[in-house]
Amino acid sequence: MTGPVATGPVVIGVGNEFRRDDGVGLAVLDLLRSRVPASVRLAASDGEPARMIEEWAGAPLAVVVDALPPGPAGAGIAAGQVRRVVVDEVGSAPAGTASSHGLGLGEAVGLGRVLGRMPGRLVIYAVRAADCGYGTGLHPAVAAAAKDVAAAVLEELGTGG
Repeated sequence: MTGPVATGPVVIGVGNEFRRDDGVGLAVLDLLRSRVPASVRLAASDGEPARMIEEWAGAPLAVVVDALPPGPAGAGIAAGQVRRVVVDEVGSAPAGTASSHGLGLGEAVGLGRVLGRMPGRLVIYAVRAADCGYGTGLHPAVAAAAKDVAAAVLEELGTGG
């Protein structure tokens, strides 16, 4: 891994817009495009750990937005609900941060630590998906959550909602 080292904050939207709610991270990026300062880099990711590490390496702040796979009814977190997790250097990768992709953020965090390629601060927003089947468009609860997450990311960046 020899990509460029970030100098400013980065927001990474993880997902696939052709897998319905899995595209929530990309939808958040779309909501942020005209609202963040030029010093903030917006990056789309397919969730592959090495590519995520390259995006966040050296950034003072990295915010990752991803979908949690749909859960069984009554699992405690409904479609559109958001979990915010802050990963610090001494903590471990949060359990259950597997995304709707084959490998999760936990693997990216673990590998980033081993390689010394972590951001100064890593904040993860995980949105529970209702449907990650083939097709486009977000479930109404997930679309509403995307707007809330975009506002929260602006707060994380210190640019206001």
